[in-house]
Amino acid sequence: MSLDSGLLLEVKDLKKSFPGVLALKGVSLTLGKGEVISLIGENGAGKSTLMKILAGVQPADSGDYSIDGEKVDFKNVREAMDLGIALIHQELNLASNLDLASNIFLGREPGNKGFINEQELHAEASRHLKRVGLNLPSDTIAGSLPIGKQQLVEIAKALSCNARVLIMDEPTSSLSQKETETLFEVVKGLRDEGISVIYISHRLGEVKELSDRVTVFRDGENAGELAKDEINHDNMVRLMVGRELSEFYDRDIHQPGDCVLKAVNVVSPTYPEIPVSIEVRAGEIVGIAGLVGAGRTELLQTFFGVTPSLGGELEVEGVSFSPCSPADAVRAGLALAPEDRKQHGLVLPMTVRENASLPSLDRDQKIGFLDHSKEKEIADEAVEQMKIKTPSIEQAARFLSGGNQQKIVLGKWLAMNPKLLMLDEPTRGIDIGAKREIYKLMEKLAGKGIAILFVSSEMEEVLGMADRVYVMHEGRISGELQKDQMSEESIMQLATGGSVAA
Repeated sequence: MSLDSGLLLEVKDLKKSFPGVLALKGVSLTLGKGEVISLIGENGAGKSTLMKILAGVQPADSGDYSIDGEKVDFKNVREAMDLGIALIHQELNLASNLDLASNIFLGREPGNKGFINEQELHAEASRHLKRVGLNLPSDTIAGSLPIGKQQLVEIAKALSCNARVLIMDEPTSSLSQKETETLFEVVKGLRDEGISVIYISHRLGEVKELSDRVTVFRDGENAGELAKDEINHDNMVRLMVGRELSEFYDRDIHQPGDCVLKAVNVVSPTYPEIPVSIEVRAGEIVGIAGLVGAGRTELLQTFFGVTPSLGGELEVEGVSFSPCSPADAVRAGLALAPEDRKQHGLVLPMTVRENASLPSLDRDQKIGFLDHSKEKEIADEAVEQMKIKTPSIEQAARFLSGGNQQKIVLGKWLAMNPKLLMLDEPTRGIDIGAKREIYKLMEKLAGKGIAILFVSSEMEEVLGMADRVYVMHEGRISGELQKDQMSEESIMQLATGGSVAA
């Protein structure tokens, strides 16, 4: 692959502010024809703001951007698309009840005098579907496809608009490994066709594989740029956070205390034939590893009473425990930060104050009325303890970055002084700086004697944070590894149904 010498897109000194936040402080960026650049940075660094400006979603306050050397100033998405810039959002925008052809040409259907030319519609749709490797009938209903293929339909839709620049915002966040590999092949093929791509991702391994160049933002400003031969994990991390992270997983070994959670032959509804036994002691950080579908999330949900156990025994600090609802689990001293924080962990339209105090409502009422002073106290403490970046505790949670949303979820549970904190994919979708803060918090809580049980699909995270790890395979515990037994090879061996030598 050889890059064209021509400069397709150039951004100079772009600035953008929102109430209480200076999102872009004067950023610059260039993109060549047939080039894939990655834009990386912590949550809140300004990546998404810049992309929305380039795609015509929102205007800049000042600065210039040009295409083929001509200055442009998009007033809306249509103007951006007419000049070949298409943004593929992390949350897909397909109409699930329509077929693929209708989705690809929605609002731009070929026809004459108000009548759609169905033959041309489906022929053109099929052509663009094949460009992204989808050999599917164009009358396939979009909602019947898995997320990975829907992502490719979004790319086909952009190509049908003669897109010359594809902006991809966290495109693999919901994809399987195989779907991700397919997407990579499509991106590489489009690059060979001369189409340029701006790729936004927190997954640094993907960035290294795909990128011709990497541009790094930090706090709304350019933090640096890496050429192809400079792209590696350490360089990217250093530019993103402004410091070396040589001791990323800073752990002290704590002597575990008494058993906090003991599960003996507990059966989750997802795997009704398979009993599971584990235990977690005070001051321990215990990981649960395994492949997608192994039953890890379902096990935590059973412990928390979301899906009551079909059998077996649970004990919390030696006391028998049979949760029929999350409220039962909370009263027993358990807390669960769920995998999908937006769907199950927060009420997004509500404020930081309201979210942070939600589990405490029963405790903080005055004869049926909310104690707003107590609410404020809890929220202020959560913001301070968790270092939540928010203009105010009255800010709606939906306007905060993913990392700060996750901190609200953790803060609301810590206000309850739990005996056991369960974390399901605690750092999914958040930047590397926020990850570091959550790891420090886990270590601090373990030092105070709180038991922590966490599920993670990131091997480095499991190896770096866990004192012990249980590995699951198809609903069962396939093995337990102590700290000195843990390695990527031993965990993967158990996760795929194998065994590890003693």
